[in-house]
Amino acid sequence: MKDQENFFAVDLGATSGRTILGSIQNGKLTQRELTRFPNQIIQLGGHFYWDIYALYNEIVRGLKLVAEEKIQLTSIGIDTWGVDFVCVGQDKALLRNPYSYRDPHTEGAMEAYFQKIPKEKVYEKTGIQFMNFNSLFQLSTMHKNNDSALNAAWKILFMPDALTYMLTGEAVCEYTILSTSQMLNPRTGKIDTELLDVIGLKESQFGRYVNPGDRVGTLTPEVQQLTGLGPVPVVAVAGHDTASAVAAVPAQGPNYAYLSCGTWSLLGIETQEAIINEKSYQYNFTNEGGIEGTTRFLKNICGMWLLERCRQEWTDAPSDVNKVNADAMEAEPFRSIINPDDPRFANPPSMVKAIQDYCRETNQPVPETYRQIARCIFESLVLRYRQVIGYLHELAPFPIEKLHVIGGGTYNRYLMQMTADCLGIPVITGPVEGTAIGNIMLQAKAAGLVTDIFQMRRIIADSIEQHTYLPQDNSWEKVKMLKC
Repeated sequence: MKDQENFFAVDLGATSGRTILGSIQNGKLTQRELTRFPNQIIQLGGHFYWDIYALYNEIVRGLKLVAEEKIQLTSIGIDTWGVDFVCVGQDKALLRNPYSYRDPHTEGAMEAYFQKIPKEKVYEKTGIQFMNFNSLFQLSTMHKNNDSALNAAWKILFMPDALTYMLTGEAVCEYTILSTSQMLNPRTGKIDTELLDVIGLKESQFGRYVNPGDRVGTLTPEVQQLTGLGPVPVVAVAGHDTASAVAAVPAQGPNYAYLSCGTWSLLGIETQEAIINEKSYQYNFTNEGGIEGTTRFLKNICGMWLLERCRQEWTDAPSDVNKVNADAMEAEPFRSIINPDDPRFANPPSMVKAIQDYCRETNQPVPETYRQIARCIFESLVLRYRQVIGYLHELAPFPIEKLHVIGGGTYNRYLMQMTADCLGIPVITGPVEGTAIGNIMLQAKAAGLVTDIFQMRRIIADSIEQHTYLPQDNSWEKVKMLKC
């Protein structure tokens, strides 16, 4: 084995992306960000699209830097956000930039689909949280609209698999990203064909099944020429970014919940079996694929998307988000509370106005300043976390004694202390770049450097800085979440 193994991680979120070089030497993980770039939605013809060609170019740019530095790569792995996909034609070419899950064409799509297969049956088959942008409902909408790309599709590839296809020419369907689609049956580990039949699709239109850690192929001769690299292997990591992030949770025992805190907040637990019952259906929880056969039982909650959108509108707020976070603490506490998962906050023309309208309609003081709006966002998110943790206490097969938080939201120490105070349990933060670390460690597992998730997490814990927030303020006990 080489003295040092080098792994190239592509981590793509809904607002930005990055390429990261990860290395493991003497049982320690180090990482270096090579490139960072925006992931911009294209609005055209009444639709919202992702620019997959721009993302491909950014991956190539990162690989060129590796070649220029004469770094020998062990492998490459790609993770992205969930649900979205690309249609590939019979001539093996991409047919169109993929729709963004924020496209409004799926409004009412769930109700239309449930006329074909009842809602309860869809949940019993998949155990997935109902959101109108889930892949199943996107595909159903495209089928109903006689979409030209879908009609001509030879393969339908989820975003990390599509980018892997562009690098290798191999069409695969990775387990964790498939699990976000509301088409995977967690009992069989495969697509439920009955769900496809009613929208005219076949299982064969998706790539061959692969699991995290499986080798997909190597860079094509074209990509080798573009980058200056050789036939570097491309590995299927946990293609869904949350699955990679959860793989990086440095937990030392089973009795914990996790929160991946970024554009979205993903709050849940890790279990050995899917939890599909009347209560999980009622609370609209999701069962998504994890690594080594685990299930990520969680709920999607709107996250820093609220603040990101408001910051784009504010003209009087500091450009430094840390200053915005600190300034929010100067505003009156518990003045206005919103339900962050109200549909109006999905992609409004003005997030500030949407928040103000919500408060006005619920007879609360209307936040006017950026300080008041930011405080409203933070407190509302934390109260939603408490509500979801309450559901988990009912559903989890073990007691929840602490919360591990990963992702960029851990930089907001005020939000983290609020979370500890509101939940009444210790909050342990780190790693910040959890998704990239999980991506790298799964490549390391594929390379034989680690044997299982426990060894992965020990290396991660030894390689990162963690911070623990203990409950301090009990004033949250009297504050209630608005009814959802």
